[in-house]
Amino acid sequence: MKIAFQMDPILGVNINADSTFRIAEEAQARGHELFYYGPDQLAFDEGQITATGHWMTVQRVEGTPAILGERVTVDLADMDVVWLRQDPPFDMHYITTTHLLDWLKGDTLVVNDPFWVRNFPEKLLVLKFRDLTPPTMIARDLLAIRRFRAKHGDIILKPLYGNGGAGVFRLTADDRNLSSLHELFTGFSREPLIVQKYLPAVTKGDKRVILVDGEPVGAINRVPAEGEVRSNMHVGGRPEKVELTDRDREICAAIGPTLRENGQIFVGIDVIGDWLTEINVTSPTGIQELERFDGINVAERIWQAIEARIS
Repeated sequence: MKIAFQMDPILGVNINADSTFRIAEEAQARGHELFYYGPDQLAFDEGQITATGHWMTVQRVEGTPAILGERVTVDLADMDVVWLRQDPPFDMHYITTTHLLDWLKGDTLVVNDPFWVRNFPEKLLVLKFRDLTPPTMIARDLLAIRRFRAKHGDIILKPLYGNGGAGVFRLTADDRNLSSLHELFTGFSREPLIVQKYLPAVTKGDKRVILVDGEPVGAINRVPAEGEVRSNMHVGGRPEKVELTDRDREICAAIGPTLRENGQIFVGIDVIGDWLTEINVTSPTGIQELERFDGINVAERIWQAIEARIS
């Protein structure tokens, strides 16, 4: 098959951690042809959805993760699969790419389905499963957020469309920084904020569970660095081996059908203690760590799910 990757710069990826690199590596091992382009090079051109980029060969070589061919423009309708894999922020640029990729339906399989990526932002999709999540508020109004903190005491405040742990703050009941943080966030963005009750279990780790076509394949635990409330590996969280619990499987059984029916083939959910906090559909990570800990070829399972949909 011909596979296109819409992603951040390929030459800058960490070959030992990047999930997109691992997916591309597995595709290449299965005999597929790979094309790479950045989201800025996607275009609607008189009815065609085109991308300007490079045919590529990936390789597990530090500093040179890919060998790129000459720069060319292709019609993405000629591809069998397009991967939507650039990192958030989930801004209007990102959302526009999902609208453009929607035009490929009927010609090309886009993973994850861009319509539902657009309508399933990670911090909003969890609202559909309130019995699985900690107390949560989506709000921009400072008085509403103050009421939430007065009710729950210890809270987490973060941007609604952020990623990688950026801009995440813990505010205890007596913390005096809420007004200043609200002023900071609303000063540079018109977006609401997400507020959740703080879960003390996060000190033992924030579990990333990987689902393929709605089914859990394994998990890694991300333990915050000392003195940190954030466990994201982007900000120093330490990955460690962990087993799926009965509660993890219960959560996956509840959300799996929604993901599968709406074309969300590769998903990473975040679980703290017994609670679901995020459902990551835009550009989830964790494949390589899970493969090293458990010996599971997650990338192979992803491609088996994709090939089953195309055949």
